[in-house]
Amino acid sequence: MSGVFGKLAGVFSSNAARLKRAEDMIAGGDRTAAFKLLVPLAQASLPRAEFLVGRSYLEGAGVPHSVRDGAYWLERAAEHGDTQAPGLLAALHVQGLIGPNTSKDADASGLSANGASSVLFGVLDTAVPDFVQALKWARRAAAAGTPDGQALLAYILTSGPEDMRDPVEAERLYHLSAMAKCAQGCLGYGLALLKKNDPSVDAEAYRWMIIAAEADLATAYYLLGVMTQEGRGIEADLPTAVTYYREAAIRNLRVAQARYGLALFEGNGIEKNVQEGESWLRRAALQGDTDAAAIVGDLYARGGDLPPNHAEAAMWYRRAAEGGHRAAARALGLMHLNGLGTPRDPEEAARWFRLSAEAGDTASRFDLATLVLKHETGPEEATRTREWFEKEAEGGDLVGAYNYGICLAEGVGVERNDTQAMVWLKRAAAGVVNARYWYGRLLAEGRGGPADPVEGRKWIAQAAEAGMVEALVAMAEFLVNGVGGEKDHPRALDLFERAAHSGHVGAMFAVGAMLGGGHDVPWDRPAAENWFRKAAEQGHGYAALMLGRYLARGLNGAAKIEEARLWLTQARGAGLAEAEADLAALPHPDDAQPGQPSPAGLNIG
Repeated sequence: MSGVFGKLAGVFSSNAARLKRAEDMIAGGDRTAAFKLLVPLAQASLPRAEFLVGRSYLEGAGVPHSVRDGAYWLERAAEHGDTQAPGLLAALHVQGLIGPNTSKDADASGLSANGASSVLFGVLDTAVPDFVQALKWARRAAAAGTPDGQALLAYILTSGPEDMRDPVEAERLYHLSAMAKCAQGCLGYGLALLKKNDPSVDAEAYRWMIIAAEADLATAYYLLGVMTQEGRGIEADLPTAVTYYREAAIRNLRVAQARYGLALFEGNGIEKNVQEGESWLRRAALQGDTDAAAIVGDLYARGGDLPPNHAEAAMWYRRAAEGGHRAAARALGLMHLNGLGTPRDPEEAARWFRLSAEAGDTASRFDLATLVLKHETGPEEATRTREWFEKEAEGGDLVGAYNYGICLAEGVGVERNDTQAMVWLKRAAAGVVNARYWYGRLLAEGRGGPADPVEGRKWIAQAAEAGMVEALVAMAEFLVNGVGGEKDHPRALDLFERAAHSGHVGAMFAVGAMLGGGHDVPWDRPAAENWFRKAAEQGHGYAALMLGRYLARGLNGAAKIEEARLWLTQARGAGLAEAEADLAALPHPDDAQPGQPSPAGLNIG
């Protein structure tokens, strides 16, 4: 028997020597020769050799890259007692690099040699993690006492599915791993302390982050930047925070690239450098950072330090919007609506408004409703929008009730029903300013019941007091004409002016008409001409007519016949037949005499 034992001992001794030689080859960089030496040892079920063969496949070192082959040998190694293989298997499953939805050539380049993932807190965006298998292998790794395995199990217990989470146990494991100076453990324990939102432990969290950063973890550098910027665990220091962001950015952490780029672009905590800042923001955006993509879109949309480029802006907004960024989706919708950087396409605009609105952007809900009410979308979109608003309204949402009421009032995606429109608009009026205006308008017009201009005026007055531009104009008209109450021309003028300064073209004309005479406010023909000009420049036909008359008759100084001719021609082009007579009556400049403007009502159009 001693001879048999002697032979076995010789085999083990020989295998150990071959394994040692293979590891020396790996250390020396000769991975191909090392792999050839390791294969028969792995086939002989030597756990360490199986682990090294699996790792070689993962790294494509000395053999073609293959995640599946690597996982096969790692599983053999783990089953035969290797302590490092379970941690590496767990990391592969967490990142979705192996599993039912994984391609054979999945990239495992982010895995470290000692068994855990070097991107533990940055799982691949396109991966589908298999947390069930990851948990199984991570428990084995942690049970073996490996600090990396403890950190990985803690990660799963904090970031995995809800039914797996155990933050108390995770913190304990992170602390054990951190005490063993595992970089991932230090990072995880520091994060666990930060999540307590307890200033008394922030300084300790900062110390652990420093250790993790010294181990070259990009996420640790980024979090040090956040802590330093916010003054958590250390005195606030923006320039130092920016240096931390830079360290994380050059290590390819996209959120840090976005922060560093923005700091450079705005000159916050660092010397301003627009071009370099935009470059870092682009890098983050190209890696999938939707905030960065939206910022780049904003930069090109508004211009300033960079020349405006709407086509470029639309491209970046689209990238951000496709990633779920609701503000970018609305911005892209507005670009399609106005034909900026992309052909005008109301239906495409409606699609992006819908996506933004469904993500919670209130302004997009109004944008979509306005677009649908203008009948600028197809019937299918009108019906879908009405159904969406109806569902929201029935669920108690006041904005949904308002939008659904408008659909009923205007017959959008549903047969017009003023009675039901009144019901929903009154309900929405409790919290939506626009609903007060519309409810008042329908009351005054007698839609859905007997006309009640007095009550309608009260509701419109409430909307006007809240600053709604259309309500300001409607209330001013009531005050001019004495509808639903007394006339009050001075107050009407004030409301028209507020709306005009907000860009309402009809209100601009109305201000000009009131200041031009015939109302209970002082005349001011220079101001009247100025407001007519503002409205005419935006295509208001009656404003062009009145401006032409002012200029032709010299009502604000010397007559300007040729300019008058231009504006009267514009008024005629807008369909105003009376402009023809004014054009025919134009005298030569030498014959022009001052006179009175033709009476004009407040047709604000």
